[in-house]
Amino acid sequence: MRTASIERNTKETEISVTVNLDGTGAYNVSTGIGFLDHMIEQLSRHSLIDIDLRVKGDLHVDQHHTAEDSAIAIGEAISKALGDKAGIMRYGNAYSPMDETLSRVALDLSGRPYLVWQAAFTQEKLGEMDTELFKHWFHSFADGAGVTLHISLIHGENNHHIAESIFKGTARALRQAVEIDPRKNGAIPSTKGMLAS
Repeated sequence: MRTASIERNTKETEISVTVNLDGTGAYNVSTGIGFLDHMIEQLSRHSLIDIDLRVKGDLHVDQHHTAEDSAIAIGEAISKALGDKAGIMRYGNAYSPMDETLSRVALDLSGRPYLVWQAAFTQEKLGEMDTELFKHWFHSFADGAGVTLHISLIHGENNHHIAESIFKGTARALRQAVEIDPRKNGAIPSTKGMLAS
């Protein structure tokens, strides 16, 4: 099993996360932000990556550090569980429809963090979560995981559907990318012979 655990403790947040890339999509998530919990649960369920996440953040200040650090920690745990990335598919992409909403996610587990974000929200909050934090969450996740991540909202009106479509699309793309390709016979999926970590 490709598993990893990360402990991340700062003056702003205390985080423990464990992931299993070869799981079933089981999750146990508590960030203190209900809507963020719901989105990370979607990420787990649709990627089939088990995620156990506990965050104690400075929510008396605002949600920024909790959102940012949870994404970094999950990304770092996934990167650690991937190891040298031998035999993985490396690339993943997904179109994710949800009622009137359609998003597209493409990613590369390249070791080179980069986010292209083409999405917007028309509400300031979903539940108690500030919608401006979604872009930042994915930027922080890309940094932590070392993933090149392209997210595009093709169309959508309902803000809940937009957020959920993006998280589910990212999950499905991740599921493809972390899969072991039996044809690769354990080879690193790069002509350089390595992928940055």
